[in-house]
Formats: sequence, C-alpha cells, structure tokens
Amino acid sequence: MERISRRAAVAETMAGVPEPEVDAGAAAPLRAARVATAAVFTLHAALFASWTPHVPLVKDHLGLTAGALGLALLGAPVGSVLATLTAGGAVSRWGSRRVMLVTLLGYASSSVGLGLAGSAAGLFAAMLVWGGFQGALDIAMNAQGVAVQRRYGRPILASFHAAWSLGGFAGTGLGVLALAGGLDLTRQMAIFAGIAVLAAGPLVRPLLADDHAVEQQRLAWPWRNRRLAPLAALMFAGLLCEGAAADWAAVYLRDSLAAPPQLAGSGYAAFAVAMFAGRALGDRWSARFGGLPVVGVLAGVGGAGMAVALAVGAPWLALAGLAAFGLGLSCVVPVVFSAAAEVPGSHPGPAIAGVVTGGWAGFLLGPPLIGLLAQTVSLPWALALLPVLCGAMVAVAVSANRPARAGAP
Repeated sequence: MERISRRAAVAETMAGVPEPEVDAGAAAPLRAARVATAAVFTLHAALFASWTPHVPLVKDHLGLTAGALGLALLGAPVGSVLATLTAGGAVSRWGSRRVMLVTLLGYASSSVGLGLAGSAAGLFAAMLVWGGFQGALDIAMNAQGVAVQRRYGRPILASFHAAWSLGGFAGTGLGVLALAGGLDLTRQMAIFAGIAVLAAGPLVRPLLADDHAVEQQRLAWPWRNRRLAPLAALMFAGLLCEGAAADWAAVYLRDSLAAPPQLAGSGYAAFAVAMFAGRALGDRWSARFGGLPVVGVLAGVGGAGMAVALAVGAPWLALAGLAAFGLGLSCVVPVVFSAAAEVPGSHPGPAIAGVVTGGWAGFLLGPPLIGLLAQTVSLPWALALLPVLCGAMVAVAVSANRPARAGAP
C-alpha cells in the first residue's frame, strides 16, 4: 500500500490526478507504444539533422550570401509556427496516432524538396513546407508521449526527448557519411525519405489510438489561460537560450577566447551531450522531486556555470560552462509539455501547441538578439543575458509550482 501511495503522489505531481497501476495484460502493448514513440522521436531528429552538413554546399550552389541564406532558412521555423495553428486541433479531433502518420509521411516526402530548390525563394518555400510538417509532427508525437506517460503513471517524457537528441547525433553522422560517399542532398534525402515512408506504417501501428477529445478544441493560446502563461514563458526563455547556444558557442570560443578551431567546434557538442545526459536522467529526477522543481534547480546550475565561465574567460572553462548550460536546459521542454498537457479544460494537443508558440518565439529571437547586443557592447556581455534568463526561469518555475504544492485545483 505504501508503494501505491508513493506512486499516486508522483502521478499527482506530474499530471494533477492519480494514475492507476499498469494492468499486467496491457503491459506489452504499452511498452510497444513507448518504443514506437521513441523511434518516431529519433527519426524526426535524424531526418532534420542529416540535412545540416549540406547547408554550406547549398549556400555555394545557390550563390547565396550569409544574409540571404539566413532568410531562406527561416522558412522552417515559420512553417512550424504556422503548423501550431492547426496541428493541436487536429490531434484533439483525430488523435495523435493518425496525425503522426500523416505528418511523418509529409515530413519525409517534403524533405526531397530541399535539394530541388534552385533559388533562395525556392529554398524558403521548401523549408516552409518541410518545417510545417516538422512542427505538426512535433506536436503530435509529444501528445502521444503524454498519452503513454499517463498510462505508465510516472514521468517518461524526458526519455523521448533523450531519444530525439540521439537521433540528432545519428542524423548528423549520416549526413557527413553521405557527403563523404558523394551523395548530393537530393539523392540523400530521397533515400532517407524512402526509408522513413516504408517505416511509417510499422512505427505508427503500436501507438495509442484513443487520445482524441470528445469535442474538437482550438489552440489553447497561453495568454488566455493563466496556467499556460508561465509554462509558455519557460519555453520562451529555454529555447531562446538553446538557440543562442547553438549559433554563438563556437563564435564565442573562437573570436572572444581565441580558442583553436577544433576546441571552438567542441563548444556546442559539450552543450548537446550534457543536454542528452540531463534528459536521460530527467524522468527519474522528476518522479522523485517533481518536474517544475527539477527545471528550477537545473536552470540555476546552468546559469551559474555559464556566468562563471563568462566571468573567467578561459576556453576550457567555457566548455565546462556550456556543458552546465546544456544540463540546465535539458528538462525544460519535456516538463513543460507534461505540465501543459494536464492543464484542466484543455486537450494535450492544443495545450502543447499553445506553449510551443512561446518556445518558437524564443528560438527565433535568441540568435539575432545576441548578435544585436554583441554589436552594441561585446559578445561576452551579450551572452551574459543567458544566465540572467536562467535566473528568471528559476523564479518562474518556483512560482508555477506553488499552486501544485498548495493543493490548488
């Protein structure tokens, strides 16, 4: 009885209501659904990451300036933002499994268009379509992850995001191998898309099919729901920091700290590996301490590590600071999605799509904001914004966790 009570308490912390134990007869299908969901997360990341090694060649092939390339690449996040307007409602109406099948097929097939683009405008259009399917699949697979998590009665969503991180590493490696083997982008994406299309049916078949709503729901805009607003703020700050680290880590190490090229190139790798480690352990931490407290503590650790690294200005300490920063941001997305999915009165699909709007805004704003600040002051002082945002995340996480501790509905 004590074990069941503890498990119920964990479920209340993460989901707002107690969850029953998994029935023995349903254990195997539930495990299959979990494995299939993790596989889709991995495939989602691998397909995207496999294209990134080709970006410099695409720039040269189309004769684009750095600015023109940046504008063309904005097509993907713009498409993802537009997808949030419809994907959440589609998940609530038809269930995440159906939406995952359609968007996975579209995501794989439209990737071939990246290699067929013949101009900056064509690349933007291809990225727009690809990003739309990518963003819709992201919402659907996280809604499925929440449905599986509810059946388990304990936190498991971070493990799916750890699988996504692994997929990103694998996809980058496959893209590099394709380049080494002489495959151009069009043929590479055609091969990868064919594999994904063939795998889509078997991957989707074991997924849970009963997570649709009785009534279709619209997008749960975070500013219209006081419970979603702090979660959207966490997503905004977390993905702003993540985008800034991805785009500026190597530049900071090379230009501000005079690090050699191989060390400068390791900056984002240190960040990404630490983020994977945090996500691999995140479910265990969330089950023991609660999701929002974990986000707050990790954000504090990440902000402190980054602040010390910026203050000292030594290359090797900067790597350690970026690793601490990656760990600090590792659990933001899975915890926020889990919490948003359990907000009363909203289906997980629209609720997740709602907080994603905050995340995409931060991801789009982060890199150019750091660049603008760097031109005004200096890059190290511009990056000092990131520890400040971590401090704000600590405050928001503590504030958002108070109603749960007080037993508020």
